[in-house]
Amino acid sequence: MTELSAILAIAHRDFVKLLRDRARIVSDFAFPLLLVAFLGPALQAGFGSPGGLNLQTFVFTGVLAQTVWQSAALGVISLIADRDEDFSQEIFVSPISRYSIVVGKILGESLVALPQAVAIVAVGLLLGVPFSLATIIALVPVVCVIAVFGGAFGILVLSNLGSQRTANQIFPFIMLPQFFLAGVFNPLQNLPWFLDVLSRVAPMRYAVDLLRNVYYGFQPASVRAEVSSAPANLAIIGAMFAVFIVVGTTLFVRSERNR
Repeated sequence: MTELSAILAIAHRDFVKLLRDRARIVSDFAFPLLLVAFLGPALQAGFGSPGGLNLQTFVFTGVLAQTVWQSAALGVISLIADRDEDFSQEIFVSPISRYSIVVGKILGESLVALPQAVAIVAVGLLLGVPFSLATIIALVPVVCVIAVFGGAFGILVLSNLGSQRTANQIFPFIMLPQFFLAGVFNPLQNLPWFLDVLSRVAPMRYAVDLLRNVYYGFQPASVRAEVSSAPANLAIIGAMFAVFIVVGTTLFVRSERNR
């Protein structure tokens, strides 16, 4: 019970921090909402529906998955800020497992990502993206899986960084290429071989593809945009998550012990 209480307390702290940080709320919500509201309709108006694929819906599903995954991953950066401010040191001397701290952090940042998903879905509904109640219900567990997966990736990356400044400099080089390698805005079929290889090792690809598996599964009349099946995406996400969480947590705990 002590470990569970610690996990929930850390998760609750991160969610409360979001509600109190107006600048972060604006930055976290504005960019993805602008992409959904302007980029999708602009592409649809300019290029129509190549091969029968609705580009507005395609961009919407990509941005939804990308935003949730990236938000959880980037949110874990605050672990470094906490360490710099000695907050994590206060937690580390408490009688709770260091692994509980990491789990609580991932859970907290996953909760922070969920309101962004709700806002993106609301904008999608206003733009006329096809939705049903069954689709929304089916997407809820998928969004949760994507958020936790993104948080685990963030732990892996940040466990190898020494300061928040370094993290802020490195993360764009890790995240931005995945926008295109994951197929957020562009279909992944018929990529050049070297881009196809890079795409297959980009974790965000499987988050985006899994969400499209579920969304397009409830739109039988539309052209399917996924590149892999849902079971395949889930298996790869599960394997990557296990590697990220074990290796990342081990490295992070070791770095804290050596401070």
